[in-house]
Amino acid sequence: MDEKEVKRLLESFQAGDVDSDHVVQKLRSLPFEDLGFAKVDHHRAIRCGFPEVIYCAGKTVEQVLAIVEARLGGGGNVLATRATDEMLRATKDRFPAADCCSTARTITIRQREPEPSPGTVAIVAAGTSDLPVAEEARVTAEIMDQTTSTFYDVGVAGIHRLLAHSEELQAANVLVVVAGMEGALASVVGGLVDRPVIAVPTSVGYGASFGGLAALLAMLNSCASGVTVVNIDNGFAAGYSAALMNRLAYSPRPE
Repeated sequence: MDEKEVKRLLESFQAGDVDSDHVVQKLRSLPFEDLGFAKVDHHRAIRCGFPEVIYCAGKTVEQVLAIVEARLGGGGNVLATRATDEMLRATKDRFPAADCCSTARTITIRQREPEPSPGTVAIVAAGTSDLPVAEEARVTAEIMDQTTSTFYDVGVAGIHRLLAHSEELQAANVLVVVAGMEGALASVVGGLVDRPVIAVPTSVGYGASFGGLAALLAMLNSCASGVTVVNIDNGFAAGYSAALMNRLAYSPRPE
């Protein structure tokens, strides 16, 4: 439940369309619903602008299904990340409206009509091997109603592929740049645009990449202004942060 839904509920009560018992029933699960193994935060959207996201890793299929069901009952769009193939199949079987992306390892269920953002979030990936992380960022931004554009396999080993899209990159409001190996792509993009760049190091690479640590350190030490960095392989955090930034560009806080 978010602010719009609370306002609609109160307005319906004020207009006499629903009674007080209905209002109490709808609000009873706020601020959370205790499932025993999880406390589902139905208040999250009111505080943070988007409902609680389900992190599937470490959970059983049954736990994921139960949490998804609770989240659906709480209203708003549903996003689950790091889902296994078994979780994707089970969720699709139980909830046919679910959009399950095997590349991104995500589950999304839209309960609210999309309100596409005027500005664009660009998702830039160095190589095809980085797509699971890049797609996680894209799916996250899109379920948060952000318009996205993707630029995949444009790493620095063939920099002409990136430069061919310079105008499109400069037109984006926020850019998420995903790269493994030496992680140089974030600095290159940061030197081309005057917008925030969210760098995502990935664990793609050979031995001395140390599971993404080399890319992480390179991005943290970028000499390009405006580059910030999230954790290794954390496309979700990048997509979420990009969505919040893009929202602020068009929805400033009231004075």
